[in-house]
Amino acid sequence: MTTVVRPSTVTAVDIPNLDPVPPFTPLAEPGPGGLPMIQLPSGHRAVHLTRYADVHKLLTDPTSGRAETNVDGGPSFLPTVMPKELLLNLDAPDHARVRGFVAADYSAAGVEGLRGVLDRVIDEGIERLRQAHSPDLFADLVDRVPVAVNCHFLGVPVEDVDYFRPSSRVIQLASHENVPDLVQNFHRVYGYVQDLVTGARPVVAGGLIEKFRADRDRVEPPLDDAELTGIFFGSLLGADQNIVSVLTKSLYALLAAPGLWRRLAEEPGIAPRLAEELIRLIPLGTISAFPRIAGRDLETSVGLVPQGSVVYPDAFAANRDPEVFPDPLVIDPDRQPAKRHLQFGYGMHHCMGAALARMEIVAVLTRLAREFPGLTLDVEPAAVPWDSGTVLRRPTALPVRW
Repeated sequence: MTTVVRPSTVTAVDIPNLDPVPPFTPLAEPGPGGLPMIQLPSGHRAVHLTRYADVHKLLTDPTSGRAETNVDGGPSFLPTVMPKELLLNLDAPDHARVRGFVAADYSAAGVEGLRGVLDRVIDEGIERLRQAHSPDLFADLVDRVPVAVNCHFLGVPVEDVDYFRPSSRVIQLASHENVPDLVQNFHRVYGYVQDLVTGARPVVAGGLIEKFRADRDRVEPPLDDAELTGIFFGSLLGADQNIVSVLTKSLYALLAAPGLWRRLAEEPGIAPRLAEELIRLIPLGTISAFPRIAGRDLETSVGLVPQGSVVYPDAFAANRDPEVFPDPLVIDPDRQPAKRHLQFGYGMHHCMGAALARMEIVAVLTRLAREFPGLTLDVEPAAVPWDSGTVLRRPTALPVRW
């Protein structure tokens, strides 16, 4: 019988740079009824919910929505507004109509058909790592997997990647320092997706773009070009840049804590649990959710949130609520929580790409653990360079050896 060496306890705060600096300012002056308040980058005051039960309550409240925050001058972490057609910005009843249209294809069963493509792309990345003089886990593998899989999924020509992808990164960084450049890059990607939807640019046969264009009348009223563009704009960014960010930080965390990597190498079967634990602890960017407007009075553990209040449901903090996740900072691959973490959201705005992200992250962790059990960072964790933006925050290189 194999004896498994258990890693010593590792917490998220033990890993350099893993936790972001919050992009909001806590306010000393409480809100109505003593509610905890923060100031958003837009200058608006918002109720700050951090307990799991409170965040879950807001996320699952059908009357509390996003649309009223995604307006010029609205309460936001972003320097600009986003397309109102994005699922992220739709509220009831429009959200249910669009979400129902995409749900089957983005479900766990729906994305399983991508498994062969995913395995091939990982194979290619592993070969690049083996051949590299100075192997970089980020450049040689991680940064290439999601975009290749997503292009196949959507029917996006791979030769177009160099055209839209640098702009996708700028959009997700969402820097307040050069808004004209951000807007220019946004229009580049949005216009590109619009051209794919309208047929002004060719798509690869068999992908979701071709399928959704043909099936748009499955819902009533049928989806128009703007709604299809919103779906695919979100997917072009989210199923690429967002998965890259979470996967990169997950691997960085494991390699910065060698005991965790050894555990995975000895038991690759723990990859699904370990991935879920890392996703729980690591926010996507510097934020973990977007503000909402309370659609009714909400009773919470910190007091009554009045209808019409701007609220930040801090999923990052909720995922570290000790009442739900005992020893919440510990990265525990054996954790069996009674409740699901909130990193992918919950309720109406649950991330439509969650199943795809889980499949890719687990597949990469499993294969790397089997192929490179002795994998280690080739620099000190504190020396790893990072991108840091609102929705995109991740290492930009992972030099490794084995």
